[in-house]
Amino acid sequence: MNRPTQIALAVVAAIGLAACGQKEEAKPAPKADAKPAAPAGVTVTIAHAGPLTGSIAHLGKDDENGVALAIQHANDKKLTIGGKPVTFKMVSEDDQADPKTGTTVAQKLADAKVAAVVGHLNSGVTIPASEIYNKAGIPVISGSATNPTLTERGLKTVFRTVGRDDQQGPAIAAYIAGELKGKKVALVDDKTSYGEGLANEVEKALKAAKVTIVTRERTTDKETDFKAVLTKIKSKSPDVVFHGGMDATGGPMLKQARELGIKAVFAFGDGACTDEMAKLAGAAAEGFACSQAGLPAVAASKEFQDAFKAKFGEIKQYAPYFYDGAMAIVEAMKKADSVDPAVFAPKMFEVSFTGATGKVEFDAKGDRKDAEMTIFRMGKDGKIAPVAIVKNGVSTPFAMPAPAAAAPAAAPAADAKKEEPKKDAPKK
Repeated sequence: MNRPTQIALAVVAAIGLAACGQKEEAKPAPKADAKPAAPAGVTVTIAHAGPLTGSIAHLGKDDENGVALAIQHANDKKLTIGGKPVTFKMVSEDDQADPKTGTTVAQKLADAKVAAVVGHLNSGVTIPASEIYNKAGIPVISGSATNPTLTERGLKTVFRTVGRDDQQGPAIAAYIAGELKGKKVALVDDKTSYGEGLANEVEKALKAAKVTIVTRERTTDKETDFKAVLTKIKSKSPDVVFHGGMDATGGPMLKQARELGIKAVFAFGDGACTDEMAKLAGAAAEGFACSQAGLPAVAASKEFQDAFKAKFGEIKQYAPYFYDGAMAIVEAMKKADSVDPAVFAPKMFEVSFTGATGKVEFDAKGDRKDAEMTIFRMGKDGKIAPVAIVKNGVSTPFAMPAPAAAAPAAAPAADAKKEEPKKDAPKK
């Protein structure tokens, strides 16, 4: 190797070493106190399904609002589940109170892999839809479906926050036989799972009480003209007429009954236990009796009522029960520390919390424990008012909850120079 070549190689080597040194300096060692990156959050979709169009859309929207408020309140808590911050999102689907549409909606939500469903409103929709959710492993909880069949099939993903018709039927039947002094009763149902099922329970309870059933008539949930059925009922001279159906049919039926000169007192289940009846039946609505599978809206927690009214206005009926349905799902997720339906669904049976409608717990079938029933009467003001609460077969007169005590006015700030020695605080 000649001298010039040696010099050239030495220069190249020096440049290489310098470059290596620069690379090492470009990768400083991480600081010992550096914090690990925060875990990525997860968005969890809880669906609502119910009638958002059609004749009972006012009830479906009320339910949807209850779920929306629950989602808001759950997000306000900034929960961490499974080690990740959780944001809840609601999607809502219109089942049109139709079983066929309801099953289409159910399949759509199952395919979308929502975490859970709060719905549907009608028993006739909830029952077939729940089969689809159960097959997909998705929990479904209704705040209004009352037909016993819903929770009698052994499905482990099906729940409700209200009572059953085999509790509601005897409650309104006892009121018919007792307070209304019904000796001869006519029954009408709308051929739906809800209407027929409830009328069946009322009939059984009335017969057990030795009340005479003078006729049992059938109509549909789409009917508008009840004159033929009512004319037959009029010929039987009943003391009381019970209708199993929704307010969309109950209101017109009652109005037409008075036009035909029927003097009997009318009674309804929860489907027609709404202020909407006064709009549909006019003056004919005054005095009818009805039942609800749960406590009245005025008995919901003050926190819920204030928040709901500020955001959505007046509560129509079952919004507090749909709110608690959504909250039960969140509670199950917290208990399981997972948002995976396969993991948190079994924890639904272990849920126990105080919600808008009181203590929420479920039995082995998915029914609410210690469910209450309320009897209402329609007043001259076009508003239904609760008159009795029925629990475990025992009826007690309804009393309005005591208003929350006003917060005491803040005491004026004491002058520092005149401040007296502090005394021990009284024990609570």
